[in-house]
Amino acid sequence: MSEHDEHSSFIKTPQQLIVVVVLSFVVPIIGIIMLVQLVTGQPTASKDALAPEKVAERIKPVSGIEMGAPAAAPGARSGEAIVKATCSACHATGVSKAPKLSDKGDWAPLIKTGLNAMVQAAIKGKGAMPPKGGDTSLTDAEVSRAVVFMANSAGANFKEPAAPAAKKKSK
Repeated sequence: MSEHDEHSSFIKTPQQLIVVVVLSFVVPIIGIIMLVQLVTGQPTASKDALAPEKVAERIKPVSGIEMGAPAAAPGARSGEAIVKATCSACHATGVSKAPKLSDKGDWAPLIKTGLNAMVQAAIKGKGAMPPKGGDTSLTDAEVSRAVVFMANSAGANFKEPAAPAAKKKSK
């Protein structure tokens, strides 16, 4: 059995001593050189890193969903499209006592007030519903078409306002 001597060193040969002495000088010098380069060096980037298209690519949103983007030109959207895009968020489930789509019991008292009263309430907002259902890009005619669509789905027989005709360009 060999006993461990507390006073012995892990350096046993002259070659080991030379390696330890050289490394004890070289390692700190390399560390100092790297630290000086880090502090005094200039950050580098590719030459086109500040090109407008590269910047736009780096800062673009994570998702491609755009809320409130109209599928058609403002003023030309159908009542059904508006209901699907805006109104159904609350009217599909009855959030905050909103009358549910196609629920005759919910819509009957409103239908009795008449189309004009319902449209004005939708345009100005009522209860928890913000003006124009929260979509400020809607025109009054579009709000009217959406109200007619929802009321008719619950048993009313209102006539939907026509979409405006496309304007012809003059030469």
